[in-house]
Amino acid sequence: MSVKSLPELLTLEQLIEDGGDLLNASVACTVAADSQQFPVYVLTMGSADPAAPALGFFGGIHGLERIGTQVILSFLQSLVARSRWDHGLHHLLENVRLVFMPLVNPGGMWQATRCNPQGVDLMRNSPVQASERVPFLLGGQRASPVLPWYRGAFGAPMEAESRAVCEVVERELLPRQFSVSMDCHSGFGLRDRIWFPHAHTRTPIAHLPEIAALEELFTSSYPHHNYTFEPQSLQYRTHGDLWDYLYLRFERGGEGHDRVFLPLTLEMGSWLWVKKNPRQLFSRLGAFNPTAAHRLQRVLRSHLLWFDFLMRAVNAHARWAPDEPARLQQRKRALARWYGLGTAA
Repeated sequence: MSVKSLPELLTLEQLIEDGGDLLNASVACTVAADSQQFPVYVLTMGSADPAAPALGFFGGIHGLERIGTQVILSFLQSLVARSRWDHGLHHLLENVRLVFMPLVNPGGMWQATRCNPQGVDLMRNSPVQASERVPFLLGGQRASPVLPWYRGAFGAPMEAESRAVCEVVERELLPRQFSVSMDCHSGFGLRDRIWFPHAHTRTPIAHLPEIAALEELFTSSYPHHNYTFEPQSLQYRTHGDLWDYLYLRFERGGEGHDRVFLPLTLEMGSWLWVKKNPRQLFSRLGAFNPTAAHRLQRVLRSHLLWFDFLMRAVNAHARWAPDEPARLQQRKRALARWYGLGTAA
């Protein structure tokens, strides 16, 4: 079989060609699966100024969750098309840097597995150890790659795909004064959720006030949205979360004292698709992706508003990110809402 039989990769390579000078493309790493070699692409566009704020989009970390890659490709297609006529978009891109890794785990997508071709779950692959109890298996395990949610062997380096994500984030996002990452997944619940760290502990992150301010900004701008914002730890905790690892490196490296990095995850509620069409459960991909054509189209367009909002919010962060007095109030509000605490912790 040809690599071109992986439609998401074909679409991505066509977008690179169509984008022309708008997009800068490089290969972060190459992974092998079934005698095929798959590139893991990184695309950048917008400002080259290292002082500019940045927004990163990541998808396809789990090979079964093709919809995560597809929604990012849909957004990229919109940006490429709009670049031909939208002067406002060009003005925005003069001030913001956009980074895309739409297909982090092409080998897993090729093999229709959650893990990569080595049997490792890339979202359980970092060395972060949960400080609180995690669900059996789901929280990450090192017993065997035959079992789900395998973290990799103890002491082994992170997988090439995980390292590639870390290298891109550490190069493109963490050094900046303000940056946001958006990682796209599916497979949990009946609603679309915006998750933020931590996953390894219920302890709130240092930039909880900025998370709360961003959610407040979105809800006031689009009061009828259908997202649930919450810390991932509210649902379950895990070992090895990649975004916990990157956020902790950001903090420990000292960047967090005067910089902001907000790692977000879009967890699309695939149980709703299954509820509407229970026959999807008989398909390997059906539990994680919409299979009906009209439902797929609805999902692909439904997140464009959120992605576009993030671009604009990152660009205008100085106008809404809380100062010190406002940070205290936002923190109190967030602790009460998401952690059941009435005072700062």
